[in-house]
Amino acid sequence: MPGQDTELRTLEAAEDVAPEGATATEAGAGLPGEQEEATGSLAELEKLKTERDQLVDRLARMQAEFENARKRAERERLEFRDYAVGNVVEQFLPVIDNFELALKATGSAEQLRSGVELIVKQMEEILRQLQVQPVPTVGVQFDPRQHEALGTIERDDLPDQHVAEEVRRGYKLRERLLRPALVRVASNPKQTSE
Repeated sequence: MPGQDTELRTLEAAEDVAPEGATATEAGAGLPGEQEEATGSLAELEKLKTERDQLVDRLARMQAEFENARKRAERERLEFRDYAVGNVVEQFLPVIDNFELALKATGSAEQLRSGVELIVKQMEEILRQLQVQPVPTVGVQFDPRQHEALGTIERDDLPDQHVAEEVRRGYKLRERLLRPALVRVASNPKQTSE
């Protein structure tokens, strides 16, 4: 058969090229072009492994740097808060000293009252320096964003839904509300009936 003769001759030729004890497949791997390709693949594999190791190392370093930066930012934030609180407390220490002096005073009730009024003025000045201002109340239109209504009072001298009385002062730090003012709101029967 002609096809079998061709296969037989191909096998014989392969056995002639292969060293003793080697199969035809092993002999084919020994061709010069294939050896260069295998060597090139190994070198490329080693290069990729080295690059991977460098990238893993770089990633680990970046993660460590990020964690250190996060911890440093947290520490700085706490230090800044403590510094800011310390500055505020430092400004109020003279006020506390004055209250203690007032408590130790043996003067009349009127003298005690005038002393407390001076302390209140001192506190208001400190708050003003810290850009804390009172929320406007009596006579202004009731604003639920700045006022907390405790109730209503019938009043003819004020427009309806205006603040008639301040029960507790509210404060703002610049435009941010720290505490709403506790107020009583005017109810004007003349305006509501119209």
